[in-house]
Amino acid sequence: METVILAVVIAVVVLGALGGLVVGSRRKKSLPPPPPAAPDITAPPAEPHVGDEAETPRDEPRRTIEEVDLPGGPAPVVVEEPPAPEIEIPEPTAGRLVRLRARLSRSQNALGKGLLTLLSREHLDDETWEEIEDTLLTADVGVQPTTELVERLRERVKVLGTRTPDELRGLLREELLKLVGTDLDRTVKTEPADRKPGIVMVVGVNGTGKTTTTGKLARVLVADGRTVVLGAADTFRAAAADQLQTWGERVGAHTVRGPEAGDPASVAFDAVKEGKEMGVDVVLIDTAGRLHTKTGLMDELGKVKRVVEKHAPLDEVLLVLDATTGQNGLVQARVFAEVVDISGIVLTKLDGTAKGGIVIAVQRELGVPVKLIGLGEGADDLAPFEPEAFVDALIGE
Repeated sequence: METVILAVVIAVVVLGALGGLVVGSRRKKSLPPPPPAAPDITAPPAEPHVGDEAETPRDEPRRTIEEVDLPGGPAPVVVEEPPAPEIEIPEPTAGRLVRLRARLSRSQNALGKGLLTLLSREHLDDETWEEIEDTLLTADVGVQPTTELVERLRERVKVLGTRTPDELRGLLREELLKLVGTDLDRTVKTEPADRKPGIVMVVGVNGTGKTTTTGKLARVLVADGRTVVLGAADTFRAAAADQLQTWGERVGAHTVRGPEAGDPASVAFDAVKEGKEMGVDVVLIDTAGRLHTKTGLMDELGKVKRVVEKHAPLDEVLLVLDATTGQNGLVQARVFAEVVDISGIVLTKLDGTAKGGIVIAVQRELGVPVKLIGLGEGADDLAPFEPEAFVDALIGE
């Protein structure tokens, strides 16, 4: 009997164990999968795979430098091109000085009025003639031209006898025109007969308005129907090339430039080369404003001239002088004339405190004519020099 009970107990235990295994197995199968691990936001993004176009998943667009990350996904960046500068139409150069005559006369006719007042005195004694000399010297006419003018005036007034205001004005106008010179060739030579382009080099000391004058000269040429390339060979002054390029863009002129502090002669050479390739009419080369006391820099200016002339001879070398410096500007003029063959003079700032006599003095000093004068800060205030209009402005109406 005990044996039977023991067998029954063992059977019950075995059946219970088997039942537990089956239930456990079913529970394991019905458990939900574990939640995915949270992404590590501190981990760096995976490197993009560089390969063939086919390896890029179709549902992941290729990232480009024009895309930025936004919350909704990458979006293209709209890169706006800066608007092209509007091309200006410069004022015609014909008669420009006549149109600017009123501005010139306001600042220059003190000389003419002073002379007319003195010449109108009833008795012209030695003291009066000394005052006339002082008036001319104060106006920067120069010693030798002043002596010549006074001698001629004394002789003609003595012969004339009684003098009306109109007669005196006509007399003074005639003698001043002789000093200024009406028979000089004041054309800016930009049209050589045997080749293109014409080559013009602009030189002068910093502060005289040299780069601005080069830009304004480009406007003068464009107004006369010429095509222009600008050479920014002033590589020593910061932003000089930017300034010149801005002037060029306003009239549609191409600017050739090099690295800052680069070789000026190389820039000048490239400017002439590109001008020839483009078939333009004129190449204007702006050079650094070298101080006349810096021998090495003046030698560099001579190098620029020699390098340019490997292409073709220079047609013009224009020296820019600040008219307000008066006789001091003549010192600069002499030194520049020793380095390069100056063919013409540009007098800037003639509308300010400058004395009109500097025109006579600088021409006498260098033996070359004043070809252009600057009469203000406006873009079209550079005018071809016209002796008659200039003298008329000096003596007034």
